[in-house]
Amino acid sequence: MITIWVDADACPQAVKQVIYKAAERTKTRTILVANSFMRTPPSAFISLEVVSKGADVADAYIVDHCDVNDLIITADIPLADLLVKKGCVAINPRGKVYTEQNIAEALGMRDFMDELRSSGQIQGGPPQMAAKNVQAFANSFDKLLTQKLRS
Repeated sequence: MITIWVDADACPQAVKQVIYKAAERTKTRTILVANSFMRTPPSAFISLEVVSKGADVADAYIVDHCDVNDLIITADIPLADLLVKKGCVAINPRGKVYTEQNIAEALGMRDFMDELRSSGQIQGGPPQMAAKNVQAFANSFDKLLTQKLRS
């Protein structure tokens, strides 16, 4: 049996709605991990784990408690790297699936963009979530979840 884990603090609400619907439809245990309380729908399958505040506390909780059969949603590339190394499947809220083949490139790009931001050459982060991003997530997530549930 798999568990869906959500790095919930930075996860967009529209993506959470996709996850909630899938959890109910497939009756899959889903755990949101966050540094503060947030509303979740009343469900036998969806729960919230509030961890103490601090850098990477939620990340460490997910890594320590997830299993290789689980599916994790996170926008945090260093967390995705740890999860991929553990053998888990990680997907970001825009639908990109992190694998052993692409995680090093994703980390490198993240570090490069961070360097450009800290030197003032660029400002801001990724573009705001659009409906097409949520749809891309829903498509990738549904495909991965279906594969996990069949195996």
